[in-house]
This record gives sequence, structure tokens and C-alpha cells, in this order.
Amino acid sequence: MRRCCPGNAPMRKGRHAGWTGSTQYNRGWCGNLIRGSPHAVAGTHKKAARRGRVHDPTDRIAMATGFFTHPECRLHEMGQGHPECPARLSAIEDQLIANGIDPLIQHELAPLADEASLARVHTRAHIDFVRDTAPEQGYAEIDADTQMNPHSWRAALRSAGASVAATDAVMAGRYDNAFCSVRPPGHHAEPARAMGFCFFNNVAIAARHALDVHGLARVAIIDFDVHHGNGTEAVFAGDERVLMCSFFQHPFYPFSGFDNQAPNMVNLPLPARTRGMEVREAIDLIWLPRLDAFRPQMIFVSAGFDAHREDELGNMGLVEDDYAWITRQVRDVAVRYAHGRIVSCLEGGYSLSALGRSVVAHLKALANL
Repeated sequence: MRRCCPGNAPMRKGRHAGWTGSTQYNRGWCGNLIRGSPHAVAGTHKKAARRGRVHDPTDRIAMATGFFTHPECRLHEMGQGHPECPARLSAIEDQLIANGIDPLIQHELAPLADEASLARVHTRAHIDFVRDTAPEQGYAEIDADTQMNPHSWRAALRSAGASVAATDAVMAGRYDNAFCSVRPPGHHAEPARAMGFCFFNNVAIAARHALDVHGLARVAIIDFDVHHGNGTEAVFAGDERVLMCSFFQHPFYPFSGFDNQAPNMVNLPLPARTRGMEVREAIDLIWLPRLDAFRPQMIFVSAGFDAHREDELGNMGLVEDDYAWITRQVRDVAVRYAHGRIVSCLEGGYSLSALGRSVVAHLKALANL
């Protein structure tokens, strides 16, 4: 079943047989894989510390790629059967271990974002709304796709905080690049609106931090999620300091981005069933010349893996090798103009196996393994 909005039905990001889209869910994809009790949070932190994987942020790390995450990101969940589930982060970490990548990257715990960081992108009213909507128990509905539980507020702060901390670490030279394995995702969140599983726009917050706090003059944003990053475009459309390059399935949720209204938005709307080779050709012809002309001083990536051919929330045909190829092109641009500086943040990707494998491919390319 494909995700389009028939007639005048309300916009929905995606559905599957086990997900009703309300606060009452049947058992679905993630089912009892959902993890994240307070005991699990404490246990994960202790195990990470015992293994030497949680580092003092003041240390210079020899490894090139940082991996920012936090156990609280697993506590946010939107009901059994919801595709944006805690098991996504478990699937990523399982694949890192299975592929021998885990020892080659440096793990750091994401801090909580402060309100100043959020306010560089979001209105005060929106920040207050998200905080005040988080329930003391059960679920609070933002829209048909997006709910909060009692842990969602802090998880959203961890996600945004990871992107800011990763930016600081890369700018300080502690890492060449970094990946934020966090949830909730962010690229649908607009300055005054939460939607599409997203509360705060993690990549936009990080990019603004690089511009306003670190004083960069030009940053690029790459978005390869199957859905258009409407929130990121809403933040930066017309901002000459930012070049945003994206491809996405069209027509598809959120039914935006197909008409380039701002010269700094390089959107590639692609039809359903587009294969990886066609995506590569479009990137070669359109993205890369624009990136070379722009000469970004840092690159941010909205890394959604739901354009994978196994992902049921999209209908495109990418595989792991395509994500590795895209990442290598981005890394080459960063090496030429930005001292290799990249911060990548997890967005979509809902087939657990495909997600884990694709993130491994992405990280290998980031770390030049």
C-alpha cells in the first residue's frame, strides 16, 4: 500500500497494516522490540562507560568520525506499531557491531539542547507548545502521524543537542565528521509547526549554530530522505548563506518542494520507483556543480534511508551502495572546501534491517573505511 493522499483526505506521512495512525495502536512492525525503560537507560550508560565508549568532550579524539546518541532517544515512542520506533536505533547499533564498525567510531552521549539553540530556528510559541504538550502519562497527539509520550520532550532535546554538540566537536577539530544516531527526527519540523514524526529541526538547528555561533559564511545541507524536507526549506529558503540540495519521491508526503521558489534550494523531485543509478546521474549533473560553485565551509546531512527499495514507507529503489556513493560525493566536496567537516543526522528509514545496513554504508563512507 503506497502513501498518497486520496482526494481531500488529511495528509499522512505513511501507513502500514499494523499502524492505525491514532493513539491506539495494534501490534505492528516494532511490537515488543520497543525498548527503553529508565533501567535500560541507566544500564546502557553504565555498559558504555565500562567499555570506554563515553569520552570526555575535552579530549582530542584521533578517530575521524564521531557517533552521537543517547539512551533517552529510545524512550520516546508513539505507540506499538508506529514505524518511527525505538528499535530503529537498536537496529543501527546491532549492525555496527555485526559489521565490525563499532570499535572504529567514537561514541559520545548527546547533551540536552538549550533553548537558545532551539530559538535560532523555532518560535518561542512553538518551543513552549512542544514542552507543554508532553503528557505525564499516555500519549498526546500532535497530528495523525505524530504523538508525544512522557519522554518525548527530553528525547527531542537530546536529538537537537546531539546535532549542536557534533557541530562543536567537528568545528573544534576533534572529529573530521560526525553522525547523530537520534530520534525523533527533524527535517519536517517548521519554525512554528511539528509534523511528520518531527518536533525540532535538528539539522537546521545545527546549521544555524555553525553560522551564528561559529561564524561560518556558507554551509550546505544535503537531504536524501524519501520525503521532502519541508521544514528545513521553510527555515532557509532565500538565505544566501545556505545551499540546500535534496532529492525526494514526488508526488508524496508532504507534497512540497516540487516548485523551486528560492534560488538556494536545489530540489530534485523524482518519480516512484526511481533507481539508484538515476539518482546518481541527477546528483552528478545538478547537485555537484552547484556545490562546487557554492564552496561550502561545512556540510550538514539529513540522512534518511527510507528511499531504500526495502522500505515500505517509500517507493524508490536505492540500496546500500547508493548511500555509500552519495556519502562519498558529499565527503569529497567537504574535503575540497570545508576541511572535511560534515555533521549527519538520522531522519527516516523504517525497514529495520535495511536501515541498519544503510547506516553502516553511510558511516564507512564518512570514515573512509
